[in-house]
Amino acid sequence: MSFGPGTESLFAYGTLQLPEVQLDTFGRVIPGQDDVLHGYRVEWAEVDDDRAAQSSGSGAHRVLRRTDDPRDHVFGRVLALTPEELDAADEYEVSLYRRVSVSLSSGRRAWVYVGG
Repeated sequence: MSFGPGTESLFAYGTLQLPEVQLDTFGRVIPGQDDVLHGYRVEWAEVDDDRAAQSSGSGAHRVLRRTDDPRDHVFGRVLALTPEELDAADEYEVSLYRRVSVSLSSGRRAWVYVGG
């Protein structure tokens, strides 16, 4: 898996890890590397976007909330995306989310979608 020049790292902790969502969003299944994000916890929120609910198969999606508590952590996978795929991920994520840059346990910097 390449995280070389021209790729963007995205920490996926929910539906963007699902092969069917990746195929629908990016046109391919993207391999990932396991990683952990500390200082955040997962909550659930209802999604009122029919496209996102249909793609993921669920009307409730996981949402990250920043706590700054080192005991809180979220497991996920880091995906190496092209800039165009990152744009597609932005389109997939509903207004419930905003994209921020974080530092993961591995030391890697990555984008992640958090509750807006």
